[in-house]
Amino acid sequence: MFKFLKSKFSKFNESADEAVDDAISDAQGKVIKESKLDELLWDLEIGLMESDVALEVIEELKVQIRQELVGKRVKRGQDFQKAVNQAIKNSLQKVLSTSILDFDDYIDKHEKPVVLMFVGVNGTGKTTAIAKIAHRLQKQKKSVVLAAGDTFRAGAIEQLTIHSEKLGIKIIKHQAGSDAAAVAYDAIEHAKARFKDVVLVDTAGRMQTNTNLMDEMKKIKRIAQPDMIIFVGDSLAGNDAVEQATKFNEVVGIDATILTKIDADAKGGAALSIAHAVGKPIIFVSTGQKYEQLEVFDSKWMIDRIFD
Repeated sequence: MFKFLKSKFSKFNESADEAVDDAISDAQGKVIKESKLDELLWDLEIGLMESDVALEVIEELKVQIRQELVGKRVKRGQDFQKAVNQAIKNSLQKVLSTSILDFDDYIDKHEKPVVLMFVGVNGTGKTTAIAKIAHRLQKQKKSVVLAAGDTFRAGAIEQLTIHSEKLGIKIIKHQAGSDAAAVAYDAIEHAKARFKDVVLVDTAGRMQTNTNLMDEMKKIKRIAQPDMIIFVGDSLAGNDAVEQATKFNEVVGIDATILTKIDADAKGGAALSIAHAVGKPIIFVSTGQKYEQLEVFDSKWMIDRIFD
């Protein structure tokens, strides 16, 4: 991943939290001219493009790096490429830290039941992500109700039912083809009547270009009035995931993102691109198929992974 960084900056092996100020200065040393950054920034652009990072993100990174370095001075005894490499890490950190959300704290402090609505296209692992969230909440002694709102496919209802049985969690479901908003409503009413903590609402996996299904999702939002809408994106989808997240954000508004298949992602561009495109936090990454394989997103971890 980012092999060009390894070749161009092979001398750099310090951790990502080392400050750029350790290598550069405003007062002494050799001045960093914009022309000297051109080659390095070109290498950066090519590497990020190969990693499926959206073009607008790349341009923002380049602007940030120029602002951070041009006109400053490399301290005597410090390596120019090392300073630039650290500036790149800092810029990546800024993009990935556009906003932060402590999911567990949010659930603890919010009025119950907390209603979470999950959206995304087919094949991203949305239903499995819901099951993982349910498992996490169970471990924290929270009571959970599942709403099988993907009534578009009978298989989706069956899949969520299997997860509910494995986890021992109540599921509210109707027949395939029924009103998805009604399923969400019934699940929320059940949770209120029985003093449950969290309702997890599944929705039909849909392409962002399907107008009818997107309209149905608006109805679910209107009826369920979710406290948080979570977009589930496939980290292998690259710029497609960015387009999906942007469209869902325009239609219903997303509050947070879960990235799946991060363990198979050899590029890492989706996290950067989605964080930039919608300006909302990535709260979890899915690192495998087991219920326990859901990790709190850590921007430093992602940066270290990119530069590994």
